[in-house]
Amino acid sequence: MSDSEDDERVTKLNFKKDRIHFGSLEDAKILAAPETAKPVEEGEKMVEFSATGDKSDTESDNSGEEDLSGVQTLVDEHQAQLWDELAKKKAARNIAVPTEDKRVKDMLREMEEPICLFGEGPYERRERLKKLLVAAGKLSGVTTHQDLVAEQEKQEDSEEMEDKPEVWYHEGTGALKRARFFIAEYSVPRAKKRLQLAREWQSKPATMKHSEKQDIHKFVHTLNNECSQIGDTRPLSYCNISPCSGYLATGSWSGLVKLWKLPSCNPVATLSGHNGRVGAVTFSPQAGLAENVACLASCDSDGLVNLWSMASTRPVANLPGHGCRVARLNYHPSGRFLGTACYDHSWRFWDLETSSEILHQEGHSGPVYSISFHRDGSLLATGGLDSYCRVWDLRTGRAVLFLEGHLKSVLSCDFAPDGYHLGTGSEDNSCKIWDLRQCKSIYSIPAHNNMVTFCKFAGTSNNSMLLTASYDSTAKVWSHKGWMPLKSLSGHDNKVMCVDCSWEKKYIVTASYDRTFKLWTNKSIS
Repeated sequence: MSDSEDDERVTKLNFKKDRIHFGSLEDAKILAAPETAKPVEEGEKMVEFSATGDKSDTESDNSGEEDLSGVQTLVDEHQAQLWDELAKKKAARNIAVPTEDKRVKDMLREMEEPICLFGEGPYERRERLKKLLVAAGKLSGVTTHQDLVAEQEKQEDSEEMEDKPEVWYHEGTGALKRARFFIAEYSVPRAKKRLQLAREWQSKPATMKHSEKQDIHKFVHTLNNECSQIGDTRPLSYCNISPCSGYLATGSWSGLVKLWKLPSCNPVATLSGHNGRVGAVTFSPQAGLAENVACLASCDSDGLVNLWSMASTRPVANLPGHGCRVARLNYHPSGRFLGTACYDHSWRFWDLETSSEILHQEGHSGPVYSISFHRDGSLLATGGLDSYCRVWDLRTGRAVLFLEGHLKSVLSCDFAPDGYHLGTGSEDNSCKIWDLRQCKSIYSIPAHNNMVTFCKFAGTSNNSMLLTASYDSTAKVWSHKGWMPLKSLSGHDNKVMCVDCSWEKKYIVTASYDRTFKLWTNKSIS
């Protein structure tokens, strides 16, 4: 080999690319060792590799380690990506998404995603929603089954808190405080007297008790329609007999209140002052003591409450403040106060000495339609179109009883003379008897074939009866404490709106939608 050929070979070695070794690095080092240990022949030059050319063994070892570390990093990243995908798939299986397709679309719309893709069915849409929820990180909140259960329990707890009645108090006026003291002083002696009469009744012989019961049954069985009078040009809505049993007041849908003489049923006066339909008209317990004193009250559908005297055909006063229909009103047994039932879900208590409202009480979830005072003057009952009846203690202002049992609106309520029974008439065609001592209904009278518009107790604390009026064009008389039907008063051509009784003179009056009122008695008018 010539020198020129050697130079050419060395030149090629200087520009030769890095070799590619197959196998392990240890084998490459063993193969390369004899070449590095071979002595340099004469005339040959030592080949030195520059930084840009072939690398030394140490540099090759370092590069191999760097290659291994890079490969290991790629493997770790790939494994981490696989574990991440596996965790997402596991989380997607635990996510609870709606099964209803409409709700799934709503959730996609909230996430600003397409609600439907080409060729996508409900199942694919649900799976896509799961993936989107996982990608968005919504693994807490309402997505998992456990979170849905927790949210449902939280919602039930909040609903229970909302349904729980909230008791709140506000400071009353001085007039209300004085009225409560007056009612307490007025009611306690009357309650003592009532209890004393009950004890005396219990001490009587059984034959005497039975004889008194027979008297009331005889009176009822001998009732006849002695008089029928056209009361107005429009339907009559209410009737009430004065405490002296000498007068009858009727209210009609024409807005007129009329007075009639009993038992002749001759007209005495026409009181004009209402523009709406008269809902109720009632006499004061002190009516007849003085002609110039207000002894009659009436209300109408416009929310107007007028007070009348026997000496004038115009109202002597009115009670402003009702912004809606006033369905019923009633006098307190003392005659000093007046209660009104309103369609704004409340009832109001008025002091007639000052013609001012001293209490505006809410409590019903619907319009209050009926109102009645206890014979002692301590309690007040209200019936509403929400099908409930409440009993209020006027001395403390608390609702002491909540009477639930009617299926429809309570249109009438009245306390029995014995002091512990309460009757309620309802739109469900029944009349329920409640025992205030037991705080529950003790009897349900299937009274009529149509709604019961009015119920009223009449008689004494130991000898009384129950009257009911209905839309089935009849009024009925029931025995008290036995609840047996004693008499059916038939004769009206249309709905019977109201019924009232004068126990002293043995009169019963019914007012009807057929514009007439009828007088029922066992005595001849002549």
